[in-house]
Amino acid sequence: MGFIVEDGDDRHLLLPPPNFSMVEDNIFRSSFPRSPNFSFLQTLNLRSIIYLCPEPYPQENLEFLRSQDIRLFQFGIEGKTEVSVPILKDTVMDALKVLIDVRNHPLLIHCKQGKHRTGCLVGCLRKLQKWCLSSVFAEYNRFAGAKSRIADLRFIESFDVLCLRQCLYNSIYQYQGYNSTKRRLLYKEENLQKPRMHAS
Repeated sequence: MGFIVEDGDDRHLLLPPPNFSMVEDNIFRSSFPRSPNFSFLQTLNLRSIIYLCPEPYPQENLEFLRSQDIRLFQFGIEGKTEVSVPILKDTVMDALKVLIDVRNHPLLIHCKQGKHRTGCLVGCLRKLQKWCLSSVFAEYNRFAGAKSRIADLRFIESFDVLCLRQCLYNSIYQYQGYNSTKRRLLYKEENLQKPRMHAS
C-alpha cells in the first residue's frame, strides 16, 4: 500500500517497505528498505537505522543514508541458523540500548522480512515496557504470521530486562545527574541500586 502526495502539479507515490509499522512515537519497523521506499523513508526524518542482519549493507542504501545524514547501527544476527542464546541475548541487549536512546530517534528497525529478528527486538522492548506476554506474542505473531517461530517466542519469554533497566538507571544519572529537572525514565524496582555519586 502506498501514499499519494501532491506537490503543486506533481503527484508522488510514497511506498513504505513491506511490514512497515509504527512501534512507538519515533520508532518504526519494517522489512529491508529498497530504493522505491527511499522517498517514503525521507518523510520519517530518520536519525538512525538498526539493521539486524550480518550481510553488508548495500551500497545504494548506504548512499541514501549518507544523503539523509542517517546513522546505521548493525547487529548481525543470523536469520536461519540457530544462534546460541547467550550470543543472541548480548546482541539484543546492545541493540536495545541503541533503540531506547532518544538521541537516536526517529529510528527504523529492520531485518530482511521484518518478521523474526525485528520481532524479537520489538518483543524485548515490550517486556521492558512491562507488556504482558500474551500481548507481546500477539504482536510478534501479527508480523510473523504462519512463519512464527517457537524459538523466538521462547527467547522473548526468557529475556531478562532487569539488567537493561540497571544500565538505564546508570545512564540516567550519568547524563542527567541527581539534581536534573529534565524529564527522565524512573523505575520502581526496589532491588535496583542507584549509582553511587563520588565527591570530586
